[in-house]
Amino acid sequence: RAFGAAARDAVAARAGLRLPAPATPASAVPAGVSNGVEGTTPYLTPNTDFYRIDTALTVPAIDPSTWSLRVHGMVEQEVEISFEELLGMPLTEERVTLTCVSNEVGGGLAGNATWLGVPVAEVLGRARPRSGADMVLSSSSDGFSASTPLGALTDPSRGALLAVGMNGEPLPLEHGFPVRMVVPGLYGYVSATKWVVDLEVTRFADATAYWTTRGWSAQGPIKTASRIDVPKGFAQVPRGTVAVGGVAWAQTRGIAAVQVQVDDGPWQEAKLAAEDGLDTWRQWSYAWDTSSVSSGPHTLRVRATDGTGAVQTGERAEPAPDGATGWHSVSVTVQ
Repeated sequence: RAFGAAARDAVAARAGLRLPAPATPASAVPAGVSNGVEGTTPYLTPNTDFYRIDTALTVPAIDPSTWSLRVHGMVEQEVEISFEELLGMPLTEERVTLTCVSNEVGGGLAGNATWLGVPVAEVLGRARPRSGADMVLSSSSDGFSASTPLGALTDPSRGALLAVGMNGEPLPLEHGFPVRMVVPGLYGYVSATKWVVDLEVTRFADATAYWTTRGWSAQGPIKTASRIDVPKGFAQVPRGTVAVGGVAWAQTRGIAAVQVQVDDGPWQEAKLAAEDGLDTWRQWSYAWDTSSVSSGPHTLRVRATDGTGAVQTGERAEPAPDGATGWHSVSVTVQ
């Protein structure tokens, strides 16, 4: 009964919350970010479709009037911030693609959203981290913790946020209401703490987080990945021109190229949709001429090149301990 009452209070508080306008709004979404291929994942993921991975048995129900964030550890001054104080700080809007480390090759545990929040660097700046600190251990109200490199949070150009909004509305309860972390370029298990209530400035040598105590890597930079959304695996495709499309991501580095391979043939350049930013995924398309191929089964593969010129590896690796690798492929049948 107590939990039910708390949940109702949190739902009511969220419904009545009006978020301030950002002091630094995101730029308009560029024209042409869609590849025009029907069935491709939308460029911006609706909140209701955004993947959810966490350790909460029940979604925490937090009344923002009682929420506070404690910043402590290797700092010159311990800081505690209320939700009202957080909303009173200049808010920033960022579009960022989040990715789960448990995502399999070609999996759907990635999503792109517009986030509204306070730069983590601003909050940590109040506490003034001491020399020698290299990690922030963030903890949620339900006991989850993540180990994030301090440099990724204090670099103002990185865009790490204490987010309060998602796609133009307050965070949904299941996505961390009232406050969560969003850090471009790092898998969620080391960065995207939902229902965050505590930031301990410390060192990787001195503290471990929820998943690192279970054998996962202490640091999890996101690896370059690409996915075929269309056609689906085992689809029947006609003779003529078949539209192939999907998404690719390499947060903080961007996507410079995508290539498609049919069976064991040469890699062919795909067409990239417009780029929004280095921290968001990029759609791509490829026109496959099936008029000259044999009827029957064929395999399509995709790989991406990031903004540094590094080509996505084809070596297969499981998600543990620091993210899956390999080229996504689908088998289709030409009629």
